[in-house]
Amino acid sequence: MIETIKNAWRVKELRNKILFTLFIIAIFRIGSVIPVPFIDVRSLWNAKTSNEFFSYLSILTGGGLEYGAIFAMSVTPYINASIIIQLLCVAIPALERLSKEGEEGQKKLATITRYTTVVLSLIQGTAYFFYLKNSNFIMSDIAAKKGMTIFAAVTIILAFTAGSALVMWLGEQIDVKGIGNGISILLFAGILSRGPQAFSLLVNNFSAHKFAVIGLVAAFLVVIGFIVWMTNAERRIPVQYAKRVVGNKMYGGQNTHIPIKVNMSGVMPIIFASSILMLPTMILSFAGDRYNNIYEQPTWHKVMVMFSTRGVFYAVLYFLMIIAFAYFYTTIQFNPVEMANNLRKNGGSIPGIRPGKPTTDFISKILSRITLLGALFLSVIAILPIAMGNIGGIGNISIGGTSVLIMVGVALDTVQNLESQMMMRHYKGFLD
Repeated sequence: MIETIKNAWRVKELRNKILFTLFIIAIFRIGSVIPVPFIDVRSLWNAKTSNEFFSYLSILTGGGLEYGAIFAMSVTPYINASIIIQLLCVAIPALERLSKEGEEGQKKLATITRYTTVVLSLIQGTAYFFYLKNSNFIMSDIAAKKGMTIFAAVTIILAFTAGSALVMWLGEQIDVKGIGNGISILLFAGILSRGPQAFSLLVNNFSAHKFAVIGLVAAFLVVIGFIVWMTNAERRIPVQYAKRVVGNKMYGGQNTHIPIKVNMSGVMPIIFASSILMLPTMILSFAGDRYNNIYEQPTWHKVMVMFSTRGVFYAVLYFLMIIAFAYFYTTIQFNPVEMANNLRKNGGSIPGIRPGKPTTDFISKILSRITLLGALFLSVIAILPIAMGNIGGIGNISIGGTSVLIMVGVALDTVQNLESQMMMRHYKGFLD
């Protein structure tokens, strides 16, 4: 990886792209600490560790929520909008046709995703404002005046919405003029910015939990290596193409393979599962501290408390939901019938398997096994920090596995992007 970056830095065009990407990341980080007007940042900062839902979102947004910043919602509205559009492409025929229309169709889907992002930003910004208001994080002199409260609400919600739209635009600029996927790079930068705080947590707990901290660091290094290995792992289905004569030329007659990634769904199952399981915690956040006495808590409140990110119930349910969503995401992304038909149209076949339904059944069987292996991999990575945190007694690190998975995945994709661009320029120079 380091060698790839060094080689890319020697190429002027790639060096400019890297510098542009770093410049956008700097703007993103600056916007993540500039507070929105009318928010009591001091109170918000002091309360940042007392709410599980708040801690969860703060990690994904790079700490912007802790400052009540312009970029407080970061890339989460865009990610949610992208997921929604992907799911709707399966359910709505018009969107499915757009997804198959090539570059023009993708441009239209990108436009729809942008508008959806703005709508979700408005909704999330409104929900976040009410959370701030109910938790007394709005400046007291503003909250005491009804007219000023309305003005503050409009200002805060519009500021959050504009911040999310600007983050989306920054990510698109990286796509066009920088290196890698823009939104993924910004998500990577936000998570990486939490590194000093995580390091400080380990240092503060070292004297009281020496063996737990050492074990956690060792497990972290092992997990990184395991993630890299599993991310690059693939199952290759052999394919043989029959020879055919077209005019005076002969085509086909070659052996190749269909590569199927073990972790073909990426981190999407974890994002789906964690988003759903954090809803009870979000509801508790809006409920506030009105039920501190356990004997006064209603049944619904006790049920919501079971979804604590440090609890066994949450861990087991999280594990099962990741597996379920891995199968769901693979189902909407890969169609064995279509793959078998494409093979038959191009004169290809899997050795020992007849074309048609037998090929479809064979591919389905392979996909099912690979999906299970990838889902178990994701589940273990997601659950491991919860177990380590409970056994070692080191704070709440329940999102740690997801963070590491995202960072390693984005780093590998970015390096591959650099290598492909260097390879392209190498061939271009050779042809010139």
